[in-house]
Amino acid sequence: MTGSNGINRRRLLTTAALGGATIVGASALGGLDADAAFAAPMPSLDPAISQSSFVDGRVSQIKGSVLDVVESDGTHRLIQLTNATSVWKLETVTAEAIETGDGLYARGVEMPDGSVAADAVWVNIVNLYVTVRGIERSRLHLSHGHNALVGNIVEKRTTASFRGGALTSNLSQLKIGHHAQVLGAWRPADDSVDIARISVGH
Repeated sequence: MTGSNGINRRRLLTTAALGGATIVGASALGGLDADAAFAAPMPSLDPAISQSSFVDGRVSQIKGSVLDVVESDGTHRLIQLTNATSVWKLETVTAEAIETGDGLYARGVEMPDGSVAADAVWVNIVNLYVTVRGIERSRLHLSHGHNALVGNIVEKRTTASFRGGALTSNLSQLKIGHHAQVLGAWRPADDSVDIARISVGH
């Protein structure tokens, strides 16, 4: 899906695999941070599960623990959240943090009624290649393609990596003109992005 500034919330989980016959939370399978969403696929641990189901769209309605998600082609898919569903929205959160209008990528098992019982849901996650255009204490001014974008620096959450180095919360090496990759969570309210990690020189 695409926001008003042209950010492409593209399909990113199509190579992942569910590891187990039961619905197992993603955090139990090795993490739910932004990097985990883009990790290399793991083979299923259960031969009964040959393929996971994936849903990529915008939440149009929430009824209890069921999300009605509209995919880019207009198809409605129902996502069933369980007490084992892991939810990421810049950090690991509860299902109550999901709101109507949020974009999401869900991975899970298709049920006989066509719904998907999710083991993992990433809410508003973005993976963007940007150029740094301005630096302030609490935000970065970025360009993504021909679009301007504000990246919010979130205290105790935003980290940076420079030239393959260790992650740090110290962004002092960041310079105007740097080309970088940003993993983060899109804010539908103002079309900005809360930065989970910014990587320069990778």
